[in-house]
Parts: sequence; C-alpha cells; structure tokens
Amino acid sequence: MNESLNIISLPRLAVGLIPALIAIAIMLRWALNAKTGLYAITRMLLQLLVIGYFLAFIFETEQSAIVVLVLAVMLGAACWISMRPVVDRQPQLYLHAFIAISLGGVATLVLVTGFVLEIRPWLSPRHVIPLAGMIFASSMNAVSLAAERLEAEFRTGKSYDEAKGTALNAALIPIINSLFAVGLVSLPGMMTGQILSGTSPLVAARYQIVVMCMLFGASGISAAIYLALGRANSMR
Repeated sequence: MNESLNIISLPRLAVGLIPALIAIAIMLRWALNAKTGLYAITRMLLQLLVIGYFLAFIFETEQSAIVVLVLAVMLGAACWISMRPVVDRQPQLYLHAFIAISLGGVATLVLVTGFVLEIRPWLSPRHVIPLAGMIFASSMNAVSLAAERLEAEFRTGKSYDEAKGTALNAALIPIINSLFAVGLVSLPGMMTGQILSGTSPLVAARYQIVVMCMLFGASGISAAIYLALGRANSMR
C-alpha cells in the first residue's frame, strides 16, 4: 500500500465542519452557551491556519538558531502553563518546572531523534519540532498534575515523603491510561496519520511504540525531577 494521502480541498474541509456545526446547533436548541463552542472552533481554525503557515516557513529554513529559538519558546510556554493549577505560584516553582521539563523533555528528545530515529541533521525542523511538541506537552501535563497534587497534599499536613508518591501517581494517571487504551480503545494520531498516508500498519505500530515510550518516560522523569526540587516547599 503506497497511496499518498489525498489533499483536503477547502470545500471538503468545510464539509468536515458539519458535525461541529450540528453540535453548536444542539447547544443553541438546548439554550446552552453556544458562544463558547463557536468561539473555540473559530479560535482552533485560526490557530491551526497560522501555525500551518508558520511551520511551512520553519520547515524550509536551514538555520539551527531558529529551531533552537522555537524549542526555547515551547519550553518557556510549557513551564508557564504547567503552573496554572497551582494556587501559591511562587517564582521558584516556575524555575523548578522549567528545569524539570527541560531535563526530562530535552533528554528524551535527544535520545529519540539522535539514537532511535537517527535524524540527520539532528536539528531538522520537520522532525524535531513536532516531536518536541509532543514530548514537552506530555512533560508539561505531568508536571502540572504533580505540582497541583503536591500542593494539595501539603495543605492536608502530609509530609514530603508521603506527598511526593501520591503526586507522582496522580501525574502519571493520564499517560498510563493511554498506554492501557492504545490499540484497544484508540489509535493515536501519529499512527492513524501514517496509516492514512499509506504506511504499513506494522511500521506505523513501531513508530507509535517509540512515541508512547518517549511520552511515558518524559512525563515520569519530568514529574519526578519537579517533585525532587519541591522538597524545599515541604519545609514551609
């Protein structure tokens, strides 16, 4: 099977919006806040169109400095967003999040791109940026859940040693659920995209195995580093 994926024309893309518009109509019929759903869809369309043009430009560049800058911005955004659920957002917590996501995420990214996929050159934007996005997002979510749970455990009077285990377990619930569900409940986006583009399901499965392992590893490492750095907060 070597057929290439069909390009979706704008008219067919409009057809793809029909289920979303039906959901909006149902919200209106039931007197719900349809404006939120409509705003979310509109924002999604604009964001994806903008990022599409942006990535098209980035993928054509041969300058490593631009790729590094993009990765730095992604890390900074991930660090900032990860602290959103925390009530007491002290400056050092942002630093802890940045260190945790950087160490866990970047180390995993280097391992996968350099030694598993053997991407050459290593800073190839077409490969590094999408993979970095998946890894950093997974690390961000894990750190966010760990930070929120650690703070909650401290408020109940738990010691650091008691709180860190509970927080790490909570942080890994989403990715562990994904590991259980993959292949049974869901076919992840990367695997589905490869199959639709004509890649053999066996080859796509290997790539998805790498993806799931890198997400689990990055999440666990980043959350553990954040919690290790959070020992000082238990002394308050």
